[in-house]
Amino acid sequence: MHAMKQWLGVLALALATLGTAHAQSYPSRPVTLVVPLGVGGSTDVIGRLMGEAMRPHLGQPIIVENTTGAGGTIGVGRVARAAPDGYTFLIGQWGTNVASGAIYSLQFDLEKDFEPIGLIATQPFLIVGKKSTPANNLKEFIDYLKANAEKISQGNSGIGTPSYVGGLLFQKAIGAKFTMVPYRGAGQSMQDLVAGNTDVGLDTPVVSLPQVRSGNIRAFAVTNNKRLATAPEIPTADEAGLPGFVFTFWHALWAPKGTPKDAIAKLNEAAVKALEDPAIRQKLADLSNEIFPREQLTSEALAAYHHSEIEKWWPIIKAAGIKAP
Repeated sequence: MHAMKQWLGVLALALATLGTAHAQSYPSRPVTLVVPLGVGGSTDVIGRLMGEAMRPHLGQPIIVENTTGAGGTIGVGRVARAAPDGYTFLIGQWGTNVASGAIYSLQFDLEKDFEPIGLIATQPFLIVGKKSTPANNLKEFIDYLKANAEKISQGNSGIGTPSYVGGLLFQKAIGAKFTMVPYRGAGQSMQDLVAGNTDVGLDTPVVSLPQVRSGNIRAFAVTNNKRLATAPEIPTADEAGLPGFVFTFWHALWAPKGTPKDAIAKLNEAAVKALEDPAIRQKLADLSNEIFPREQLTSEALAAYHHSEIEKWWPIIKAAGIKAP
């Protein structure tokens, strides 16, 4: 019996030492950040920005991997199935990690199969139209869309993404229905709007504003209750004649369920330090993103916020009849 107790004591000491060693050595090799949407969209841009900003605090390169398809659910599923060792994590957002659960039949649980790392920032959309749109303001644009609904097409980043759900809610708000054209990402959707192959879109400022400033598309309103600091000349939807139409969405970081607590803590610390960097804060502000307050950047705060968003939005999405075809 004495020998058994000694052996158990040695085992316990060894396990404790192993845990300490993991905490001290993690990460000991490059870490993969999965972006579940295409290159050029806001999730990709913010993911690459965060990956580069977190790298010095982790002491290892962060490899950005775009795994696209099915409104981001393929990439999210890839992380759900990844080894929970801290070397694979996800940048997701409202569409990929909230709305998708109400739209798709998922093979994973958006809450139970992930470890929350932390929130990043939130942003609105711009309501935009192709260059040749015969309208001078949002009211005229809505009248044009309603009068030509059978010929209008609206691009989006894929079924279940914020631009898809927001686009359908926009159609419902103005009382018109037109063809939704899903793409693999916002970059591709914007290309077709610039080319005049689609007529209308809800796109993020990071994707839309350069094209607006170049005169390639038209911006009619921002879907927020305040104007953008980066484009104060664009009115809010409320100001422009679509009262109460506010639609914003957020980004955050997750890891596979079972990822060691020390790895989650290290990733969270790296993300928080990145978001405290004045240069990163300015870059996100330039992308019309509003960083969450410091007290909301914990893993626990993301878990609570994520759950509250699912509770809020799933009934709305289901009631609107929004689902994968």
